[in-house]
Amino acid sequence: MQEKVNFECAGQRMAGVLHLPADYKRGDRRPAIIVMHGFGSNKDAANCTVPAGMYESWGYVVLRFDRRGCGESGGEPGLNLCREHVEDTKAALSWLAARSEVRSERIALQGTSLGGAIAVYTAGVDPRVAAVISVGGWGDGKRKLQGQHPTKEGWEKFCAMLDEGKRKPGMKVHRFDIVPIPPHLRGGLPPTALMEFHVETAQSIYDFRPDDVVGKISPRPILFMHAAPDSVTPTDESIEMFRRAKPPVELHLFHGVDHFMLAEGNPRVTETLRSWLAVNFPATST
Repeated sequence: MQEKVNFECAGQRMAGVLHLPADYKRGDRRPAIIVMHGFGSNKDAANCTVPAGMYESWGYVVLRFDRRGCGESGGEPGLNLCREHVEDTKAALSWLAARSEVRSERIALQGTSLGGAIAVYTAGVDPRVAAVISVGGWGDGKRKLQGQHPTKEGWEKFCAMLDEGKRKPGMKVHRFDIVPIPPHLRGGLPPTALMEFHVETAQSIYDFRPDDVVGKISPRPILFMHAAPDSVTPTDESIEMFRRAKPPVELHLFHGVDHFMLAEGNPRVTETLRSWLAVNFPATST
């Protein structure tokens, strides 16, 4: 039970897919989960479609959507600015809350990687978010990027790219010059993933700090999940956000999975999600 949908943010069309549970009956109002893709990815990535299918089967209404400049949504392709993506997420919240199938006060955000960072930040500044699940997310763009460019030479090259970008607005850079992904994991990107970005995107990530607002989410529940180790986003990012968050909050680190863990069908990951939702965000309809 999936429907292609559209809504608007800042004059741009946002494209999404709405999932309704198989047992949904007209007049029900269900809790909902917005599933958010990673950097330069889109709603059709496996780490969006797989969890969306799980949540749907567990009784939730689900929205997965393309943020500005990604997938089928409007905006400049490759210009992915974190603060604009927060606004896109707020617009998704408003649109979903107005749907007759949804309990407007029970909408959670679940994001992977950059999507996790956007989810945490949005919840920290928007009290309408009822719960947060961050998978392989991060809390400080500069710290995260330093972990992804760990050598002295690599970090100097990255900073030089940012400096050049300030002199050449609109300069294009390859996605792996911003966020390196080892060759064995690149299959986790959808075929339509963006590979070239405005350098302003890299600066936006560098400046973005969900760390600053994660403590404001309480008493709404947060779940942090991260691979240990993670080949893309340093595992310490979720550990630091967990340290800064206030109860109720949980952190789960998993061996035997990697950055795109939600696409892997790992039973321990699935059961962790299911049991956490049952306690903290049950699929209770009205």
